[in-house]
Amino acid sequence: MDNRLSMSDKKVKTREWMAFFFITVVLFPLLSVIAVGGYGFTVWMLQLFVFGPPGHGI
Repeated sequence: MDNRLSMSDKKVKTREWMAFFFITVVLFPLLSVIAVGGYGFTVWMLQLFVFGPPGHGI
């Protein structure tokens, strides 16, 4: 058996690594910021219009 990779296999492997780095360096951090920001915005709007600001309670 020949263990060398063909040119198309090398291209596929390179694209897989590029996709992995894109997902781990760009996509997941961006989605995390969007999720946390969206949650914070939702809580802020709920406090502003529905529940009022947090306090000591009555």
